[in-house]
Amino acid sequence: MTTTIVEADHILLGFTAEGAPDLVENGALLVENGVVREVGDRAGLQRSHPDAGRVGGRGQVAIPGLVNAHHHVGLTPLQLGSADHPLELWFASRLALRDVPARLDTLYSAFEMVASGVTTVQHLHSRAPGGPDAVLAAAGAVIDAYREIGMRASYSFALRDQNRLVYEADEAFLERLPPDLRPAMAAYFRRFALPLAEQVAVFHALRGRYAGEDRIAIQIAPSNLHWLSDAALASAAEMAAETGAPVHMHLLETPYQRAYASKRTGGSALEHVHRFGLTGPHVTLGHGVWMTQADIDLCAGTGTRICHNCSSNFRLKSGVAPLNRFTAHGIPVALGIDEAGINDDRDMLQEMRLVLNVHREPGIDSPHPKPADILRMATEHGAATTPFGTRIGHLRPGGAADIVLLDWNRLTYPYQNPEIALLDVLVHRARRECVRTVLVAGEVIYEAGIFTRVDRPGTLADIAQRMGLPLDGAERERRQLAAAVMPHVRSFYDGYIDEAFGPPHTRPNASA
Repeated sequence: MTTTIVEADHILLGFTAEGAPDLVENGALLVENGVVREVGDRAGLQRSHPDAGRVGGRGQVAIPGLVNAHHHVGLTPLQLGSADHPLELWFASRLALRDVPARLDTLYSAFEMVASGVTTVQHLHSRAPGGPDAVLAAAGAVIDAYREIGMRASYSFALRDQNRLVYEADEAFLERLPPDLRPAMAAYFRRFALPLAEQVAVFHALRGRYAGEDRIAIQIAPSNLHWLSDAALASAAEMAAETGAPVHMHLLETPYQRAYASKRTGGSALEHVHRFGLTGPHVTLGHGVWMTQADIDLCAGTGTRICHNCSSNFRLKSGVAPLNRFTAHGIPVALGIDEAGINDDRDMLQEMRLVLNVHREPGIDSPHPKPADILRMATEHGAATTPFGTRIGHLRPGGAADIVLLDWNRLTYPYQNPEIALLDVLVHRARRECVRTVLVAGEVIYEAGIFTRVDRPGTLADIAQRMGLPLDGAERERRQLAAAVMPHVRSFYDGYIDEAFGPPHTRPNASA
């Protein structure tokens, strides 16, 4: 049995049902075999467990490990050759991205996450080329990288069976292209045309392969309404009913997606997926920027969760999610950094501050999130979107010992008025350099800037060496294809929203 005492001047155990922080002063956590067994005072736990290892100490604050509840890639699209565009054009720009070995790619962003206090990541693997064996190999490489660094990861291979570039059938879009572009675009589509039944089989194979693992779990990720036929929506619902695995689905990220739903269903995207059973406490909707009030009511009434991806929404011109309306209706909201944060990295502390300040609506008595609300989103609410559920996101007895220790002296130096609430100071002022120790399942995986399991400098050197090589033939061809197809993608969306709703001045409830 491995026994450790984690000590701190202040320990955030979690939050009450009303959202108030549950804090212990000058306390300690007894951790046995990766689980918090007891919360008590330092001296008492040291006397009763004299042989236990000790972590933390004076001048430190302990909080539950943060959860990045929506994540896709390692090196960012910007690093790999795609500037920020509106989302629908960005898909075309991303055709030009360079290839990165999955292990190196996954470790790159894992370094950034752990260094900012993230212990659990919701990895949504958007696509991998080839047949089932190739997809399983790609999934295995990603998951193995998380095992290597010691993170807790919920992995999903995203379901997708149509409309792989624009919001219409691949065959119809090919007809829009000049004849000389069609073969290359068709070949690209074929690389990602794994039949739906085989995608479902991949999910079941992964669940079987990683069943019983403490730090790895598999869940379901139907990509988005426009990427899914009704048969795929039904399959996702059946998978969830059969296995109990939670669901994470992108939805209503942009106004073009809202328009697509109207064209396809005559109504709301959320109403449509609701008909298939894809709402409820087991379902998390990524983004939800363009929800109507009726959508918000449906989300609240079914207990459906939302993951707010603030940086991504800004960078891809998707809009500002109505976070204050979500929370006013009692919808649990998690936080995700998506492809990359506002600083083109995966700094969860920065993302928390961004969300805190973006949603401070004008007016003395206007709604706005409090720092404690933001930290709850990044811990408890993020945890609930994953298969780990109530095992993580808190530090009460019986929970996983996923713990972040912050250097409070460094965080507050040279001065901090002690009358300001602890969590207010933490959310406003904590930065990566304040993260001293990160534990997952009671194991120290990061200490004083050093990763205990993986050589970060050596890994970054490997990435630099690999990415310093010239583009290979396939990469050059994709770059040429991206440039050639971009004008046709742009043309496809000209007037797209007007076709669904009419010109802005004619739309009923245009501001809804």
